[in-house]
Amino acid sequence: MINDLEAEVLIETTQSNYKDAEPGITHIVNAMKRGMHVISVNKGPLALAFPSLMELADYNRVLFRFSGTVGGGTPILDFAKNSLRGERIVSFDGILNGTTNYILTNMADGMSFNDALNDAKQKGYVEADESLDLDGLDAAAKLVILANWIMGMKVTMPDIKITGIRKLDSSDIKRAAEKNSAIKLIASCDKELKVEPKEIVVDNPLCVSGTLNAISFTSEHSGTQTIIGRGAGGIETASSILRDLIDIRNESTKT
Repeated sequence: MINDLEAEVLIETTQSNYKDAEPGITHIVNAMKRGMHVISVNKGPLALAFPSLMELADYNRVLFRFSGTVGGGTPILDFAKNSLRGERIVSFDGILNGTTNYILTNMADGMSFNDALNDAKQKGYVEADESLDLDGLDAAAKLVILANWIMGMKVTMPDIKITGIRKLDSSDIKRAAEKNSAIKLIASCDKELKVEPKEIVVDNPLCVSGTLNAISFTSEHSGTQTIIGRGAGGIETASSILRDLIDIRNESTKT
């Protein structure tokens, strides 16, 4: 179907697949080979093949944008790439999955893990395959995208050490609270790339509640800066696609 299109931009919105990235990766590759710019909100192809997709885009002289894959409508990728231009980011830590943050927030308010999970499901926050959220795969995919795009690494999902939140219970949450802390699922890029539950003191800017995302970038000269905002959602995703479309238009019309 893509081979018959006359469009200049492909917008890839199929469901993220972290096993083989299909069908999204085939859509993206075929579009790039036809000289089409690509916008993706599908994390699967980037999580499994980010370096090769960027090389393919460069080879075919097309633009590849994916701001909606991390943070939804919150411009996390743009902030780090553009607002911190001229700085060298040395590390970052973040809450990149709103679903697990919602569950952990409710557990801190006294819910059991199962009750908090069921509440999140009723509100439509949990992926159809709950392991993507609970086992840290969604956060790991976003970590891969950030590490490649912001840090210049060439990594994919197998390079990430991942621990989810399934083994946490109310006693873990209470012990953290006694130390004026909260447990959050943190994706971090320092000497290692990891996704794991960590205790965060409550006055840390990363200690946000509900479905919010937050990420702190530490740079060589400017210290640590944090961006907080809503993650996934229909309107937020549409906003990110529009942002990428405008960026592609501006870049492709430069003389």
